[in-house]
Formats: sequence, structure tokens, C-alpha cells
Amino acid sequence: MQPIHLYIFNENSRASVYGIGTYLKELAIALANSGVRITVIYLRDEPVIRMEEIDGVRHWHIPDATEETLYLDHDKRAKQYYRNIVNLLRLYIQDTRRLVFHLNYTQNGSLAEALKNTFDCKIVFTIHYLNWCFGLSGNITQFRDILATQVINLEDDRLKKSVVKSYRKEKELFDRVDQVICLSENTRQILTDDYQILPNKTTVIYNGMTHHDPVLSKQELRQKYHIPDIPIILFVGRLDEIKGLTYVMQAFKTMIDRQINCHLIVVGNGSFDSYMKECEDIWMHVTWTGLIDRKKLYDLYAIADIGVMPSLHEQCSYVAIEMMMHGVPLIASTSTGLREMIEDGVTGLHVPVVEHPDRVEIDSSLLAEKMLYLLHRPEDRKRMGANARKRYEWLYSSEAMRENMLKLFTSLPFVEF
Repeated sequence: MQPIHLYIFNENSRASVYGIGTYLKELAIALANSGVRITVIYLRDEPVIRMEEIDGVRHWHIPDATEETLYLDHDKRAKQYYRNIVNLLRLYIQDTRRLVFHLNYTQNGSLAEALKNTFDCKIVFTIHYLNWCFGLSGNITQFRDILATQVINLEDDRLKKSVVKSYRKEKELFDRVDQVICLSENTRQILTDDYQILPNKTTVIYNGMTHHDPVLSKQELRQKYHIPDIPIILFVGRLDEIKGLTYVMQAFKTMIDRQINCHLIVVGNGSFDSYMKECEDIWMHVTWTGLIDRKKLYDLYAIADIGVMPSLHEQCSYVAIEMMMHGVPLIASTSTGLREMIEDGVTGLHVPVVEHPDRVEIDSSLLAEKMLYLLHRPEDRKRMGANARKRYEWLYSSEAMRENMLKLFTSLPFVEF
């Protein structure tokens, strides 16, 4: 049987913040030595075309569009750019048998169209985010209300118009590709119910991460970072509204007011000033690290007693996977994909996201109670942490991702010749 030729597209885009870069790196690692011939194509990346091969994976770097196309509107410029990309690929792709293109950005509709018009290929798309989740903070109730009235007075409501426009573009892309990879069962159900995508066209493949174990013990790491022998609560993520850090600060302040001896470590960068206001009077109990390298981050996972992640929406969070990999019991919101990642009472605890007609929120007092519950029950923390590690190995390891990806790629109905 001929090998599968897999071309994975990445873009120099703000969306890389949402874990796509990590996803592509882990995907290449997972498929190493599998017989799949991998090429990663980086669009809008470098000033000149450059090709290299690293560990058996080809990497093609392609620049952005030239200034001559600046006069075009955004959609026309993107369409022309992607058409030029496909014409370039025609010159370099020699073997077109068992050809798979893997797209990762919702703005890739024109690229999918150009690829289908040029190659006898299969196109797979992974949903890393749904655009409406950003404007609506993942509020599925509000999303459905907008879709139900999408033809009424849209010109008078910029948010509704944006939601409907992005929805239509996403649906057009999902209809065009051969298979849609969802990172959660929740998203797969949304595609069935709201985008009218047939279930046999979608599959759930969770993100996977390469196994890591700490070199030093928990006590040695505490000594290394001069961390006192008190419970450590860990938050990891961008400092913005969608990650729910405000709720963490409010809950933690409640705990300090109750004379609970613990320390909060916040890892990530973003809008520090706004969150510093939430931290007034408890500064000495909070450590802000900013953005740190992965080795130091993994050390902090190994030190942490509890993780907190009250995000308003997530697909398949790498932070949650890293917490599980390090055996950290995680208090997570019930938003989108997080609900199914964390088993309530088994690998961590849930804190509900409450949906209103025009907003979502999390009860910070309830979050504080969940944090107190785990702090006062070390045996439950230990049990949940051990279960979390097992869940990582079962569902979110690199090996699990490899098995599921190969199963998908080999199931695609190629025309053999």
C-alpha cells in the first residue's frame, strides 16, 4: 500500500495563541515513524520561500502576499493568496497518491476550495476554536438565540452580524472538507445540532502530549524555588477575561480572609494591571511569574497541590492535559470541552458556568468552596491526582493521539491507482 502524504498547514496568526502551534508540534511527534510522510507548510511566515527537513519532517516556509494585493479587500486578498499557494504546491508535490491536506484555521475556506479544485485529495480540518465563542464567551444559549433571529435587524447589531457571518463561513468550510476533527464531544454535538454536519463526517480526537516526569522530587523543587511548605494553588493561562482569572482572584481572596494558609501562583502574560487591582491587600500571598519556559512550568506543576481553570470556553486545553499528566487535581469550569476532560469527583471538581441571555459567569464563592474542600482533604487530592494521571495516559497521551489519527487517515476513502 502506498504511504499517506500528509500536508499540514500552519499560519503566522493570532490564533497560534490558542494552542495550534503546540498541536502541530505534538501531531508531528505522534506520527513519527508511522509511515505517514509529513510536510508542515507555514504560511505568511518568512520573507522568502525556505525548505528544510528536521527529523524526517519537511518544513516549507512561505511568505505573505505581496504589497501589490493590498488594494484588494480582505476576502479577495485571502482568496488570491491561497490560490497562489496552491499553484506553488503544484510545482513541488510530485506524488499525488493518498494525498491529505490538514487545515487548522477557520479562515481557510478559500484554501480548501482551491485545493479541491486542483488536487485529487482528501481534506481534514481540526476545530481549535469556534469564532462565535470569543464574542459570546462560549454562551451557546445566546449563540442559538442569535441564529434563530439571524435575518432580523442585523445591520443594527454589530455583534450579531459578526456571529452570523462567522457561523456561515465556518459552516461553508465544514461542508467543503472531507472530515472534521473535533477536540471534544461537546463541539461534535454542536456541529450536528447547529451546523447540520452529519455525524459520519466528524470524529473526536483529543489533543495528545508527550510524556514527561519531573527529575526532582516535590520537596527538592520547593527548595529550588524557595517555596514555603504550604499548599500551592496554580493558575496557568493568558491573563484575559476568557480564562476566568477574575473568579480565581475573588475566590482566593475569600480564602485569605478566612485565614487559610496557602499561596497562589499565576503563570502567564497579558493584562497585569487589571488583575493587580483584584489582588489588592493580598499581594504577599500571590506570585506572578509572567510567561516562563516549559521546563520551569513543568516544575511548578510538580509542586502544585491544586490547579484552577475556570475558563469560559475551551476546546481541549493543553493546560488541563499538563495538569493531568503531572497528577494535579484540577478545579475546572463546565464550559465546552472542559466538562468532559475533568471527571467531577474523580480527577478533579467542576464549577458551573452559568449562562444568561447576554452573558456568562462563574460563582466565585462556589469556586472558593471547591478550593477549600480540596485543601482540607489531602487524601482526596492524592486520589484525584492519581486518577488524573491515569486519564492522561488513557485519553490524552501522544500514543493515544497517534492511534486515533492513524485510524482516521487510513479510513479515508482514497481512489487507488
